[in-house]
Amino acid sequence: PQGPPAQYPPDGLWREFRHRPPGCLDALTDADLVAAARATLAPRRLSPTVEVAAVASALLTAGGKVHLGVCIDAASGIGFCAEHGAIVAMITAGESRIATIVAVDRRGAILPPCGRCRELIVQVDPGNRATRVILPGRVAPAQELLPDHWLPDRA
Repeated sequence: PQGPPAQYPPDGLWREFRHRPPGCLDALTDADLVAAARATLAPRRLSPTVEVAAVASALLTAGGKVHLGVCIDAASGIGFCAEHGAIVAMITAGESRIATIVAVDRRGAILPPCGRCRELIVQVDPGNRATRVILPGRVAPAQELLPDHWLPDRA
């Protein structure tokens, strides 16, 4: 299998990030979250019809935990986005509130979430309307990415 691109992971930064003592996550920056997503990239083919980890995501929960995910691209369309993977990891750990989320492509460039991901972010927890979404060149609340949303405010 093909490994990650040579520039990833940024070993020094990622090791430092993962091993911060408890209580230091309040100093976690957007750049740290982007670096965590980039360090998770590991594009490879699992089978003739499945490629994984060409897009990676990192999210910071309201509780201060970081969760990571990668995409699964399958020829039959049954794969899922990296944001879904990170959200599943968060839910598995017992949380649902996302403070900040980011996704990066195989080159490490920041990607905006697709419509399906935007919906999942908000539907997992109504408080996630305020989730900070790191976009190319700016940060926006998830609610701004879903104007005239079909869910009522009380959902």
